Amino acid sequence: MTGLLITFEGIDLCGKSSQARLLAEYIRERKIEVVLSREPGGTPISEKIRQILLSREHTSMSPLTELLLYEAGRAQHTGELIRPSLEAGRCVILDRYGDASTAYQGWGRQLGPDLVRRLNELATGGLRPDMTILLDLSPEEAARRAPEKDWQADRLEGEAIEFHRRVREGYRRMAVEEPDRIKLIDGRNAIDDIHDQILTLIEPLLSSRFPHFDTNGR
Repeated sequence: MTGLLITFEGIDLCGKSSQARLLAEYIRERKIEVVLSREPGGTPISEKIRQILLSREHTSMSPLTELLLYEAGRAQHTGELIRPSLEAGRCVILDRYGDASTAYQGWGRQLGPDLVRRLNELATGGLRPDMTILLDLSPEEAARRAPEKDWQADRLEGEAIEFHRRVREGYRRMAVEEPDRIKLIDGRNAIDDIHDQILTLIEPLLSSRFPHFDTNGR
C-alpha cells in the first residue's frame, strides 16, 4: 500500500467528524489526493446498511445482528473504496472504522472485544489504520453539545448513558493497549487547538509517505 489510512474515533458528539473534515481540507490544500469517508456507510451498499443500523424503528435489533451488519458494511467499504484508494496512493481519512465496533459492540453491547476484533480482521482483510485519532469526551459533556433544535438522536445516540460510558471506557483501554497507533486527545479543547494537535501527530506520517508534502502555510 502506498497511501495512508487515518481514522477518527470517539463517542457520539465528540467532534471527530469536524476534525476529520478539517484534516482533509488541510491535506488537499497541499496537493495530496484525499478520500474522506465514514462508517457505517461510505459506499451505496454500506449506506443502505447504515440506514438499517441507525433507524430508531429497529430498537428490537439484537447486539449480534448489529455487529454483523456493521461488519458487512465494513467489508463492502474496505473492498470497494478503501483498499483501491490506498493502492492508488491516496490519503484515506475515515470517520470511524474497526475500532468503533470494538468499542460500541465489544464494550458497549458487551459482546467482548476479542470477538469483534476477529470479525474486524475478516471484514477488513487485516487492514489497519496507520494512525487513529481518538477524541476523548465524557458522555455527560457530549450530551451538553447536542443541538437544541431540529436534531433527533439516532438509535445508538439515544442509548442510555451507561452504554456510552462503556463505549468510552473501551476506547480508552484500546488507547492504552496501542499507544503507537491510537493517539488520545482531550475532546474538551477548542476546535483549533485540537486541529493543531492532530497536525503535529499527522505531519511526520504525511512527510514520510508523500515526498512532495510540505507544511508551508500552516
